[in-house]
Amino acid sequence: MSVRRWAGTTAVWLSLLVMSLPAQAREPDWSLYARILKTYTYQGEKNGMPAVMVRYRDLKKDPDFPKVVEQLAKFPKSALKSHEEKLAFYLNGYNVLAIKMVLDHWPIEKLKALGTFYRPVWVHPAGTLAGEEVTLRYLENGVLRKMGDPRIHMALNCASMSCPDLRQEPYTAARIEEQLADQTRVFLKTNKAVRLSGDTLHVAIIFDWFKEDFEPVGGVEAFLRTYRPDLPPYKQLVADMPYHWEINEHLTMREKQQWLARFSW
Repeated sequence: MSVRRWAGTTAVWLSLLVMSLPAQAREPDWSLYARILKTYTYQGEKNGMPAVMVRYRDLKKDPDFPKVVEQLAKFPKSALKSHEEKLAFYLNGYNVLAIKMVLDHWPIEKLKALGTFYRPVWVHPAGTLAGEEVTLRYLENGVLRKMGDPRIHMALNCASMSCPDLRQEPYTAARIEEQLADQTRVFLKTNKAVRLSGDTLHVAIIFDWFKEDFEPVGGVEAFLRTYRPDLPPYKQLVADMPYHWEINEHLTMREKQQWLARFSW
């Protein structure tokens, strides 16, 4: 066999071999997390505030949730190539780890109450993502905010009533633009995001906490009008709506007693 023919044959075999190898996942298989969200979330309300609620007490018994946590912990960071893949991965990762923190301490009335003024819960170890131990604050400030899309603030759920709702499906790279746009529109139509009083438009305090994130898109007001072009006329806009930290689920009387017992002397 000539060298040229041998080289050609070898190239064909190598091509076939590469084609037969399984492609490395570009993002996790979200099917298990999708089932968790479908099974344990529901539309509800608490103290007159509508929200997507989570059946934490039932979820705590599901052996599949630890598998989701482990899947995200072991997923190789190097596999996340595109901006969309990274954005979907870390949004889901934040929300999964927030749920995990609740389950680790269930029953609780407020996730925030697990921390102190000097060491808030957001800087407590939350878990592992892509081989890296993280806190919720690091994920929000050190990863997601640096990605330059202010709509992340409509997608992160810290298990609290005033948070934008936990989306009832995983974020995916293929649909992340559509999902973030929808998530933003839905949040801005709720009474925990926008409320008109006289000639003053009161909006969620997150628009004050993170106002610099909205400057690249023209500021908070421009952002609001992009997704709520139907906003009523107003003279001033104030980001001052109280933040309700209560957990996004109803506790039974027994669970409330268990929670209070932790603080008894």
